[in-house]
This record gives sequence, C-alpha cells and structure tokens, in this order.
Amino acid sequence: MSFHFEKPDGFIYKAGQFADYTLVNPPETDGEGNTRGFSLASSPFEPRLMATTRLRDTAFKRVLRDLPIGTELELDAPYGSFTLHNNTKRPAIFLTGGVGATPVRSIVLQSTHDKTGHTIVVFYSTKRPEDAAFTDEFLAAAVTNENFTFVPTMTEPENSERKWEGEAGFIDKELIVRYVDDLNVPIYYLCGPPVWSVPCAHC
Repeated sequence: MSFHFEKPDGFIYKAGQFADYTLVNPPETDGEGNTRGFSLASSPFEPRLMATTRLRDTAFKRVLRDLPIGTELELDAPYGSFTLHNNTKRPAIFLTGGVGATPVRSIVLQSTHDKTGHTIVVFYSTKRPEDAAFTDEFLAAAVTNENFTFVPTMTEPENSERKWEGEAGFIDKELIVRYVDDLNVPIYYLCGPPVWSVPCAHC
C-alpha cells in the first residue's frame, strides 16, 4: 500500500533517500514503537511524498492503514546515500526485489524527468506479477527513456492468475549477462528482501 503526504515547504531530498515517519498520539502502539523508516518512493520533482510498504500486522501499520485524510505525522528526513552516481559513463544496474523497488522508483523517474543520460537497467524479482510494485510506471519510463531498461523476473509464475511470458527465476549471472555487455563497467545497487537473488562474482 502506498501513502501520500503533503511535502513540507522547502523540503529537499535526493532520489533514493529515506525518511523516518512518526505517528502522533496513535490509538495503539506496540514494542516496535511509533516510528518507521520508509524509502521516499516519490521522486523529488513530484508534488507529494510517497511511502510504500507491505502491510504486516503491527500496531504502526494498522494505524497507518486506517489514518483519516488530513492526519499529521512527524517527518525526520532525508537520510541515506542510496542515490544515483554522477558519472554518466558508468551504467547503473539495480538488482532489486519486492518492496525494495521503492527507492528505485524514485531514482528511475527522477533520472527520466531530468534526462540525466545515465544508462540504467533494473532487474526486479518478485514471486508473481500481482506481487510486483510500480510495474506500470517502470514500463512507461522504459518507453520514454531510451537509456532505461526494465527486466522483471518472476520466481513463481506458475502460481499466478496472470499469464506471464517474461523472464522467470531468480536474479543471477545468467540473467544479467543477457542485458549487460560488460559486467565490470557498471555500478551495482542492491535493494530487497533477504532471499530474492543469487549473487554473481561481478556484483
């Protein structure tokens, strides 16, 4: 689920950074507390801030899910250095899975908006197409940005109700070399849950 917030006046951040959100006087709490860190899934050029998360059964996420429109939260941000490098001669290769796509969305859309000229390839692994986040936005960016390639791969396509004709399996060297000519040139960015890829010697 994605949550959209008004961007505070003068708030500046880089695509790929994250924020800490704190609930103010929530109706319930638990041992994990009232603060969570979420990637800023929105890009800096967009008018609002967006946080996207899987809804685990915790007090924080139950309260967040049910907040009325107009509720105020405390924002502590920005943090993090998971941002696009400056050297456009080196491609950016993102190896990501699940909700790890949130900072990648921010980076890809901002690079597309700014026409930075970076060559970007996003390998995105999920179990099924219906589990994937931001697929439509990544596909749209691939149409408008000739320097961007989106490679979704499904690890359990046979369990999907949707027909899948794209890549299947985990992210591994065999998949990467089909889309990347020289594995030694790019800068690699990894973001995702613990089990979603098989590391390769060059990554």
